[in-house]
Amino acid sequence: MDSLYLLQMALAVILMALIALTLSNWLKVPLLIFLLFEGIIAGPEVLGIIDPTVLGDGLTAIVSLCVSVIVFDGGLNIDVRHVRTIQKCIIRMVTVGVLITFILATFASMVVADLPFEIALLFGALVTATGPTVITPLVRHVRVSHKVSKVLEVEGVLNDAASVIVAALAFEWVTSQLSGIELIGFFAYRISLGIAIGVISGIILKKLLSQTFLSEQTVRLLTFAMVIATYVIAESLGNESGILAVAIFGIIVGSSNVPHKSTLKEFKADLVLMMLSIIFILLASFLKFEYIMQIGLAGLIVVLLLIFVIRPIMVFISTSFGSFNTREKLFISFVGPRGIVPASIATYFAARLNELGMEGGNALVGMIFITIIITVLMTGLLTKYVAKFLGVIPMEILVVGGGEVGTILAERFEKRGENVIVIDSSEENCTKLMKSNIRAIHGDAEDVKVLKEAGIENAKYVVATTDQDNTNLLVCQIAKTKFGLKEDQIVARVNNIENLHAFWDLGIRSMSPAMTTALVLDNMVGRPHMFSMCEVGEGADILEVHVSNPEVSGKAIKELKLPENSLLLMVMRGDKSFIANGNIVLEYGDIVTVIGEGDSAQRVADLFEK
Repeated sequence: MDSLYLLQMALAVILMALIALTLSNWLKVPLLIFLLFEGIIAGPEVLGIIDPTVLGDGLTAIVSLCVSVIVFDGGLNIDVRHVRTIQKCIIRMVTVGVLITFILATFASMVVADLPFEIALLFGALVTATGPTVITPLVRHVRVSHKVSKVLEVEGVLNDAASVIVAALAFEWVTSQLSGIELIGFFAYRISLGIAIGVISGIILKKLLSQTFLSEQTVRLLTFAMVIATYVIAESLGNESGILAVAIFGIIVGSSNVPHKSTLKEFKADLVLMMLSIIFILLASFLKFEYIMQIGLAGLIVVLLLIFVIRPIMVFISTSFGSFNTREKLFISFVGPRGIVPASIATYFAARLNELGMEGGNALVGMIFITIIITVLMTGLLTKYVAKFLGVIPMEILVVGGGEVGTILAERFEKRGENVIVIDSSEENCTKLMKSNIRAIHGDAEDVKVLKEAGIENAKYVVATTDQDNTNLLVCQIAKTKFGLKEDQIVARVNNIENLHAFWDLGIRSMSPAMTTALVLDNMVGRPHMFSMCEVGEGADILEVHVSNPEVSGKAIKELKLPENSLLLMVMRGDKSFIANGNIVLEYGDIVTVIGEGDSAQRVADLFEK
C-alpha cells in the first residue's frame, strides 16, 4: 500500500477526532461514543475509508504506543496521598474484584453464549478492565462525591494493568498449555517486573526533573521518551508487563512534589486526546458486523449480566469493609465501561489465534465489542440520571476567582475530599485549574446564569476570592438574597481594609489579607510560640466533623484510637463548646474540631462520620 493512502488515513482519523471532540463538548457525551461509531462507519464494513489491516505489524506498535501514554497519563493524575482513606477498597477491587469478575464472566459466557472454554477464559480476563478514558471525564462532568470519583478513576488505571496480565496468563495457558507451577511463575514474574521497572522509572524521572537547567520543552520530550522506554524495556523482559510498568511509573510521578508536574499534565492532556482518537477509531474500524451477528442475543444477555449482576457482586464484596454507603456502592457498580485495552488486546488475540489455526478469535472480538458498545453507551448516556436518582451528587463549595488565592484554596478543598468548582473570568486561569483536575467555569460570576451553571443552587459554601471588592460583595449579595444561602455559608475576601465594614454590615463573613498579614507578623514578633501553635502548615488540615457514627457515639475521647499526628481541639454540643479533654463523652450530633497533619484529620472525620 502506497504512502499516499497512509497519509489519507491519518488525515481522516484527525478530522474524525475533531468532529468527535466537537460533538462531545457540545452534547456533553463521552468522547469514546463518537469515536467508536466513527471508526465503525469509516471502516471496511460501511464506507471503507479506513482499512487498518494495511498497517500490518505496524498497528501493534501504534496501539502499544498509544496505550502506554494513555495509561501513564491516568497514573499521573493519581496522587496516592489523597486516596489513602479508600486505598483498601481500591486494592480489593483490583485484586479480589478482578478475580471475581474473571471467574463469573468466564462462566456466564460459557453457559449463556456457549463460547468454548478457552475463548470464554480470554473474554473473562479482558472484561475485568474498566475504561479510565471514559470514567475520568464522566465522573468529573457528573460531579459525584470525591471519594466515589477517586475510587473509580484509580480502579480504571490499575485494573487495566491487572486485566492485561490476567489476559496474557489466560492466553499463554490456551496456546501453550502451561502447567500450574509455570502459570504461577508467569504471573509472579510479570507482576514483580512491571512494579520494579515502574518504580525505577519513577525515581529516575523524579531526580531528572529536579534539575533546574531543564526547560519545559525538554521536560516534555524527556518524559515522553521515558514512557516509551519503560514500556519497551518491560515488554522486552516479560511480555504484557509493560502496561503495569507505565501505570506504576505514572503513579510514582503523580504522587510526588516534582517540578514541572503541571507542564507534564498539560502536555499529556493534548497527547492523550490525539492518541485516544487514533487508537479507538482504528480498532473500531476492525469490527465486522458478522462477528456480532454470530453472537446474537446470547451475547447481549452476557453483557447485561456483566453490568447488572457480576459487577455489583464484585463491588459490594470489594467495598464491604469500606466507608461507602449502599447508594454509593450501587453507583460504582453501574459505572463500569470497557474501553481501549480490551479492544486492543482482543484484536491482537484474534489475529494470533487465527495464525495458530485455532477457532473462536472472531467470536472473542464480537463479544468484546458488544461489551464496549453497550457499557460505554449506558454509562455515557445514563450516569448523570443514575447519580441524581441515587443521590451521590454532593453539595459543593463554589469558589469565585481563580487567581492565586482561589487556586490554592481550591487545591486545599480538593485535598481534604471536598467537591469544589471555581468560576473565573480568565480563560487562562480556568485552563490551568482544569489541568490540575479542578473543575472550573469560564464566565462572569456576577451573571446569575453563570452562578447557576456552577451549581450555586446546591452549594454548601460560596467563597469570593477575587481582587475586586465590588465583585466579591455583589456575588455574596446574590448568593444571600437570590439563592437563600445563610450567613455562615458565605465567605469573602476584602482587598481594601476600608471596605470591611460594608461587608460586615451586610452580615457577610470576610477577611482582609492586609490585616491578616499584619496580625500574623505581629504575633511572630515577640510571641513566636503562640504563632507556631496556631499555625497550620501546607500539609495540615483543620476540620469540623459531625459525630454520626454509632460506634463512636457514647464513648469518651480517651477510649478512641485516633490516628497519629491528629488532635481534637473542641467539641460543640448545641450552643455550648468544650475543650476536648479525654473524659468528654461524645454524643450523636456533636461537632468536633480536628487538627491533623497529612491525611490524619480526614481519617478522624471518616471515623466519626457514617
